[in-house]
Amino acid sequence: MAKYVLCVNSHSTAIRSTNLERSPCAKAWRCHVSEGASSASLGYRQAIDATDEPILVFVHHDVFLPAGWDTLLEARIAQIEATDPNWALLGAFGIGPGRAGWGPVWSSSLGGIVGRVPQMPMPCASLDELLIVLRRASGIRFDDAMPGWHLYGTDIAQTAISQGKGVYGGGLPCIHNDAYHDELGEDFDLCYRYVQRKWRAALPIATPVTTVTRSWLRRFKERRQMRNSTSFRKSLAVGTDHDVELLAATCGWSDLNASGQRLARRTAVPDPFHA
Repeated sequence: MAKYVLCVNSHSTAIRSTNLERSPCAKAWRCHVSEGASSASLGYRQAIDATDEPILVFVHHDVFLPAGWDTLLEARIAQIEATDPNWALLGAFGIGPGRAGWGPVWSSSLGGIVGRVPQMPMPCASLDELLIVLRRASGIRFDDAMPGWHLYGTDIAQTAISQGKGVYGGGLPCIHNDAYHDELGEDFDLCYRYVQRKWRAALPIATPVTTVTRSWLRRFKERRQMRNSTSFRKSLAVGTDHDVELLAATCGWSDLNASGQRLARRTAVPDPFHA
């Protein structure tokens, strides 16, 4: 039986074909595509039920995984399992203690690489939805009541943590060829309120795009700040019409095989700088 499967919610074959489907591992692994789901979580639950691979990689259709990404993933999982065999989730970008953002990930909407680079994946309280790896045996599932297309990475991370299962982020470089958006609107607010109610006892929770708090005041201020910074944020974006292979080369990620092979030869030990 194959070990990995790519799971993607997608409304556009054009976006998939110019991004995710150009990834070498997308050509080597099975890819389950959910179309027409009413929410991200429901689409991903369909993928869990329709597949049997032990490791599921939930990924946006505008993400590119460079050559050797599969080798690096295998090495990162081995690092985690050396100290935490009960892990549940691993993300390409996550928020850890002290609101540290662990990456690195290229974002076209931000025009650069975001996230600190750990020696090994770091414990996180929330994960960016662009890419989430799930160990099926953990039993963790996306919440079928979670609405919309935002913050489900935070929700499933908190679900795993509440069950005593490890959540990690960082150390999986990839390209997020995402389009610029002026602001996070009412659809985001719907998801925010759901997380706010469900995880009230755990608040505040820092996420990749906001901090969910008990008060609505912070969210109100953030919306105003986004409106005031529209022109600046728009100037950072580079558009989505660049070849993803070129973006990977620009980041120095044309081939991650060497990195993954070096990690695989080492004995996994905690990061001495952040343990």
